[in-house]
Amino acid sequence: MTEISSPPAHSPAPVPSPAAGPRRSYARSAADESLEDYSLRYAPHSFRRWSPLAVASTALGGIAYLADYAIGAGIVMSYGFTNALAAILTAAVVIFLTGIPIARACAANGVDMDLLTRGSGFGYFGSTLTSLVYASFTFIFFALEGSIMAQAFHEVLHVPLPVGYLLTTLIVIPIVFKGMAWIARMQSWTQPVWIVGLVAPFVVLAVESPSSYREFASFGGTHGVGSDFTLMGFGLGTGVALSLIAQIGEQADYLRFMPARTTANARRWDLAVLAAGPGWVVIGALKQLGGALLAFAALGAVGEAKALEPIAPYVESLRPWLGAAALPVAGLFVVVSQIKINSTNAYSGSLSWSNFFSRITHRHPGRVWYIFLNCGIALLLMELDMFSALGTLLGFYSNVAIAWIGAVTADLVINKPLGLSPRHIEFKRAHLYAVNPAGFGAMCVAAAVSIAAFFGWFGSYAQAFSPFIALVLAMALCPLIAWATKGRYYLARPNPEAGLVDSTDTRQCAVCEGSYEIPDTADCPFHAGTICSLCCSLDADCHDTCTRPGRGPVDLGLPAVREA
Repeated sequence: MTEISSPPAHSPAPVPSPAAGPRRSYARSAADESLEDYSLRYAPHSFRRWSPLAVASTALGGIAYLADYAIGAGIVMSYGFTNALAAILTAAVVIFLTGIPIARACAANGVDMDLLTRGSGFGYFGSTLTSLVYASFTFIFFALEGSIMAQAFHEVLHVPLPVGYLLTTLIVIPIVFKGMAWIARMQSWTQPVWIVGLVAPFVVLAVESPSSYREFASFGGTHGVGSDFTLMGFGLGTGVALSLIAQIGEQADYLRFMPARTTANARRWDLAVLAAGPGWVVIGALKQLGGALLAFAALGAVGEAKALEPIAPYVESLRPWLGAAALPVAGLFVVVSQIKINSTNAYSGSLSWSNFFSRITHRHPGRVWYIFLNCGIALLLMELDMFSALGTLLGFYSNVAIAWIGAVTADLVINKPLGLSPRHIEFKRAHLYAVNPAGFGAMCVAAAVSIAAFFGWFGSYAQAFSPFIALVLAMALCPLIAWATKGRYYLARPNPEAGLVDSTDTRQCAVCEGSYEIPDTADCPFHAGTICSLCCSLDADCHDTCTRPGRGPVDLGLPAVREA
């Protein structure tokens, strides 16, 4: 990976407009892009200096998590191998297909999941809710992964679990504090260890107990479900597996740093985006099945409760070859895996919280401070032993996450090709309504109905298939609402420079006096000049004058919905 340096010095300052007042200055942590990583902005071409392979490698490094092992083991123990296989593969197909347009859009436009959501049918404040959904994904899975690492500390070093939870939280903070540069380095250095550790137990099992593979295929679970296929078992298992659908957001946080797609790198670019975007779920599905296999093989030796904790089955699988050394080797693999994924969870969480609070408070102290908030919430969840409620928690969460991803996907693959929404991704406050009912409304309705189904309001089968209800409703309602409203709530005012997404020309912000590439700027009538997207987001005085032609500032914080 190329070392990241600070952006070039800004050009001389223009004379600020009367409305602008004093020049805006950012806290040191927010102004240093080597730490900030354009957390609230479009990622400019000047910052996207990595090769497609380097970006893909970093993004794929984040899928080292072992929660897949626990998720797969939980599904198989509850619903048997046949239902689990069908559920995991079905969820993988859904996640893969919905992830393709999202990954390509983020990589091509230099935006993260939050900025993409804004311009894909949610509006400027409408996407605030999805920032919370995404933030909850990062701290829920941080807590799950941290719990697994703490279990390893407890087994290997006899560290009490509450202390282990604290250690797992503190370990990743220095890495995430330094942003993409350090994360990329860490992912690169730890990849060989992780790959060897990933493959080793299955090699040992194939040599020492090859019959385990055959017996696993007829396993009926520990809850009396049996080895036959059942719709209920399939639906409930798929709901748990689909909770991982929001992982595409973490992949997008890295994919936004992909270089521009050119004729020279087109094939490498396409493969890298496919592999690092939706491609993560291919490995993820194999890990779920692999984790279930290890849990099944170790069931008689460790019991069901321990079999659901990845380290115990891992140790049992290595013991025939390594003996007493199996425990420390397993501990090393778990710690490496969890540092790799929790660095991504903490990083993506800091981006999401930054987006949320910047819009609510009009303040931005810097991405790095939100690392502590995200990790603090995750630590609290670990101390409350959320690992014991894994299946129920993920089953509930999947309903909301699927409604969100379904609505964004529908805009990208249906609305934009049909002309129901602008073809470009407009993420700047200066051109957006506060709320767009197309995506935001579709998500809210789909999530509400599917959650009601999840709690059994519509019967047991609707309960089992509530994630599918969320997906179908979100993908159907988004284009229907866009058609009914004639797409009028996508743009509060047109953007004449929408076609300049690949431009590297810069303009100077009249507020902070920094120079930014054209896609990250807008014309601001309130400040009588160009404004960068971050200054635009943080401005609390303009009251969205630019989206209210002929009207002066008003006391309301949100603009009234009107036809463009």
